[in-house]
Amino acid sequence: MGIAASVPAAASQTPSATSKTTTRPAAPGMIYRTLGTTGERVSAIGLGGAHLSSGDADSKITLVRSAIEGGITFLDNCWDYGDGIAEVRMGQALRDGYRQKVFLMTKMDGRTQESYNRQLEQSLGRLQTDMIDLVQFHEVIRMEDPDRIFAPGGAIEAAVAARQAGKIRYIGFTGHKDPAVHLRMLEMAQKHNFHFDTVQMPINVMDAHFRSFTKQVMPVAIKQGIGVLAMKTFGDHFILNSKTVEPMEALHYGLTQPVSVVITGIDSPQILTQALTAAKTFKPLSETQVTALLARTKDAASEGRFELFKTSNHFDGTAANPKWLG
Repeated sequence: MGIAASVPAAASQTPSATSKTTTRPAAPGMIYRTLGTTGERVSAIGLGGAHLSSGDADSKITLVRSAIEGGITFLDNCWDYGDGIAEVRMGQALRDGYRQKVFLMTKMDGRTQESYNRQLEQSLGRLQTDMIDLVQFHEVIRMEDPDRIFAPGGAIEAAVAARQAGKIRYIGFTGHKDPAVHLRMLEMAQKHNFHFDTVQMPINVMDAHFRSFTKQVMPVAIKQGIGVLAMKTFGDHFILNSKTVEPMEALHYGLTQPVSVVITGIDSPQILTQALTAAKTFKPLSETQVTALLARTKDAASEGRFELFKTSNHFDGTAANPKWLG
């Protein structure tokens, strides 16, 4: 079955009947923004789920619930984080009424209908939910990834069918390697009359100087009404290791950009407090402040040596596990 038959323009442009926006509780001190053109209001700080698979399970469950109680409503995860343990723990944390308080996102590695469907069913089970708010194609980092996803029998067909079945509400994609790949994915979507709800990309104080998603991809996404999800604020810890920027400056820079959410890895109560404080103390940086901050990071950023997700395979889970792609 070809893509044109399985993703008609009308179906691809409009969320299914199950995709009515949801009102979630808001907490004082947290910033809430609209997610692209979905109408969803979500916290401008998102909890990155990659760290949930390590350490003590009870402490990570408590951490997720503390984040929600602090006003974080956007939760990030992925089918492959910690061989599924991150999703299992998030699912445990979302019991007892917490699921209704959040906008839940996870990601699929599968590039084929079969692999996507298999991974989605596993994620639904681990997360203990019959519907995930947003599912994104994970690690779109190769020029051929868009071709595979949009090919006949590709993962896009599975995603659209899952949305129509009410298993997911919105569809997006992520990647961290090169803006050219993101732009190809957006071009491929337009070719097939498909509109992504979200796109996730590196947006940080070094990105502006090297293979810049901020300069090349973000304006295109915003023009198309796609919600921008910022990641790699600290580039794991490498950007902070450059000694050119402090954590609060880095978070405030991300929040100053025209993004819906800044997703940040939260692995301890101290880092959660840092993220919540960033929201409470946030005032958009002036153009002068942004210019000064980027001037400070320019030399360190010029060759991408602190953005290893762009220049190495350090962050490429699917490169080490090609079988995940299907």
